[in-house]
Amino acid sequence: MAASSRCKAMVLLAFAAAAALSTASLAQSPLQNNFYGSSCPQAEATVRNVTEGIIAKDRTMGAAFVRLFFHDCFVRGCDASILLDPTSSNPQVEKKAIALRGYDAVNKIKAAVESVCPGVVSCADILAFAARDSAVVSGGFSSFDMPSGRRDGVLSNFFDVLQNIPSPILKLQDLIKNFAAKGLNVDDLVTLSGAHSFGQAHCSFFNGRLYTTVDPTMDATYAAALKTVCPAPGSNGGDPVVNNSRVTDPNVLSNQYYSNLVTGKVLFVSDQQLMNSSYTAAKAANSSADAAAWMGQFAAALVKMGGIQVLTGTAGQVRKYCNVIKS
Repeated sequence: MAASSRCKAMVLLAFAAAAALSTASLAQSPLQNNFYGSSCPQAEATVRNVTEGIIAKDRTMGAAFVRLFFHDCFVRGCDASILLDPTSSNPQVEKKAIALRGYDAVNKIKAAVESVCPGVVSCADILAFAARDSAVVSGGFSSFDMPSGRRDGVLSNFFDVLQNIPSPILKLQDLIKNFAAKGLNVDDLVTLSGAHSFGQAHCSFFNGRLYTTVDPTMDATYAAALKTVCPAPGSNGGDPVVNNSRVTDPNVLSNQYYSNLVTGKVLFVSDQQLMNSSYTAAKAANSSADAAAWMGQFAAALVKMGGIQVLTGTAGQVRKYCNVIKS
């Protein structure tokens, strides 16, 4: 068997395993595969087509969609509360707490779905589908089922973000506790951290590793390159943005993150903390060595994350516009 054929077979086996895990977890989940099969058969294809088009025009958007999904699920559960705009009665919404990209892109996807199935598909499910499709487009993943049936929340609170989103300076035990509070385990923590293989970050999120002295766990050459872009705090140099991975293509979701991690070429304290226990370090090494296995694990973990505190049935609502509550 040719090397390329073996690689493809390994990827397919990994996704078959991920699908089996997803099916097993689905038995306890209020979500279901092909939820819109009768009510809006075109839903997932519409999201996929628009998402692919958006990423084709701007390759940075794959990471933006995945990050939006993560932030949405970790704050109030996967209820699209991250998408709500401030109002006179609620000026302090989640999106005011941290600068994220992709809101207009989600609105574009929603408009396309509304044009084929008005009032049927939730913004929460659109976020989930777009994150899945981003992994396919930006990471070369085989497509995988993303269970759906989520409904949209009506609450959004700035302070919920501060209490729930893991800080980039968290130590390992605190990261584990943060994920455990969401029903995710250590394996999920290490696996989902691979999303830092793509996307961007402001220097302020990791400048403490560069100044006043360089963190000894960071590769010295890598640190020196970062310091050419990131000014010292208080120097009036602003807060530039750098790619999460300065080692490879910053717009590709891949297991390269783990190779960067084991060589000290990652940005955040929370990234490097994964090397501070023999278990997480070994899992990182395994993920670095076996791309197909990591891809299958990432798909399963993304599905699992998508089940956090979901609203289903008659709870919540289905918004017509993702940035405003339906009155």
